[in-house]
Amino acid sequence: MNIGAAIRSIRKKIGVSQFELAEKCELTQTALSQIETGKKRPSQRTFNRICESLDIPPSIIYIVAMEDTDVSPGKKGVYDLVYPSIKSLALQMVDFEHQALMQDATPKPKPE
Repeated sequence: MNIGAAIRSIRKKIGVSQFELAEKCELTQTALSQIETGKKRPSQRTFNRICESLDIPPSIIYIVAMEDTDVSPGKKGVYDLVYPSIKSLALQMVDFEHQALMQDATPKPKPE
């Protein structure tokens, strides 16, 4: 499971810079970079802050982070068949949620 790569992928997908995410999570950019590159594993507290800052449930990161080495050889065929669709769906959910958030954040014209 590559949690760091999943965080980086989702962060980029929603258009948040590494600096912005680090700031929202109260991390240094270096610490976030080390998490994203796999040099460090985030603590549970840090992981939760990242999820909260990205406004996504942890399960989405876990789905995106999954790798074929996480699957037992006996289930590899099913994984190869199903996982690409599941990962794509998870990333579409990220897009959908953040588009809705962006629309909600758009200033509404004042009534005259």
